Amino acid sequence: MDIFSSLYLSRRRLMGAAVALPFTAHAVRAAGALLSFGELYGKFGVLGLEFSDKVKRLAGQEISMKGFMAPPLKAEAQFFVLTEVPMSLCPFCSSDADWPDNIVVVYLGEKQTFVQPRQTIEVRGTLEYGSWTDPETGFVSLLRIRQAEYFAV
Repeated sequence: MDIFSSLYLSRRRLMGAAVALPFTAHAVRAAGALLSFGELYGKFGVLGLEFSDKVKRLAGQEISMKGFMAPPLKAEAQFFVLTEVPMSLCPFCSSDADWPDNIVVVYLGEKQTFVQPRQTIEVRGTLEYGSWTDPETGFVSLLRIRQAEYFAV
């Protein structure tokens, strides 16, 4: 192989890498920051559980979480509860004071078929925190993932 063939192959590899780079960066960005259930709360204060610095920093950003889908109340719902461990009943709360520390409400960007409660899933979407009441269901939440999608892991 002469020097010109070698330069041609190197330039072709460089061009291929330059074309692939934007797609690689998009794939990494699409996953968002990984957030675990153990990172949701920082400490227990006078007013109860306090959100961690990581949750506060990631609010409004794309995140990814792994967990289990609690059984939905109805098949056509566009939201579900992500839990740290598999549950046989949905952990609904009457107020944010009753909010368990190991659940997150997931609002889907579009309807998807629900999975079995014992199937590990990964959820990707935009993180929100703070007390909020869903006007349609009356469900109160402290943590939410909006415009979400999920898939079995």
